[in-house]
Amino acid sequence: MSVTVELPAEALLRLETEATHRGISIDEVIAELAASLPIEDPLESFLECGASGDTRPFDIHRERAELADRQLTDGA
Repeated sequence: MSVTVELPAEALLRLETEATHRGISIDEVIAELAASLPIEDPLESFLECGASGDTRPFDIHRERAELADRQLTDGA
């Protein structure tokens, strides 16, 4: 797979230096760096995106009643 990335000159120099020092290509250095990154579980990310901080069990009837009360109070 081919990817084009614009890097600051300093970052490119560091990659080139590391690759030369180890006798491997820059591609291999980058692949090793990518392999060391944590893999994020998409399901975990999805579940966390809806975290409201409310630890009460969800009760749709209570939620509807509270919404109706708020609407009556606000005159909506």
